[in-house]
Amino acid sequence: MSDIKLFNEWDVSGISVTDQGLVSYITLRPVIVPKTGARYAGNRFHKSRTSIVERLINKMMVAGHRAKKHKYSSGHITGQAERTYLIVYTAFKILEEKTKKNPVAVFVQAVENAAPREEIINIEYGGARYPKAVECAPQRRIDIVLRQMAQSAYQRSVNKKVSAAQSLANEILNAYECKQDSQAIQKKLDLERTADSSR
Repeated sequence: MSDIKLFNEWDVSGISVTDQGLVSYITLRPVIVPKTGARYAGNRFHKSRTSIVERLINKMMVAGHRAKKHKYSSGHITGQAERTYLIVYTAFKILEEKTKKNPVAVFVQAVENAAPREEIINIEYGGARYPKAVECAPQRRIDIVLRQMAQSAYQRSVNKKVSAAQSLANEILNAYECKQDSQAIQKKLDLERTADSSR
């Protein structure tokens, strides 16, 4: 298994997850083509056994909505696996050129950096709603990061001169360096700041 490389280029055997809360939820199983065809979709916690890179590809295919509106979808979010596969692959090549490091390791560290630890829920007492800070589940932490990365990549590339792959690479790199230029880092800080104020 050690000779299998992701995209047939990058070795994932030496990559480790430092955030103990996410160790069981970030899978770095070596696969050449990260595409299972959702064969695990009927099983509980199937996402945890899916490669984290495949989860990014799936999220790039269907990036979700912001404020119940699919704002940025023109020409990119088509549900076509091959197109999204090429976007992620090109983004990883750009990351490798910029950082001179394994792009999968950079991506995993970016996910760990941008994963929020707390979020807000609304509880109701006597007809009035109050915000309450709660811990964010590990699976949801990853889901939020991947959604923010995908939406940021499309938001900053639609009707712009920057390609979706370049925009995704910039988002991952900014999250890796913990810069607030990253939308995922901004979302994390906003969530944790709001949770802290409502505790």
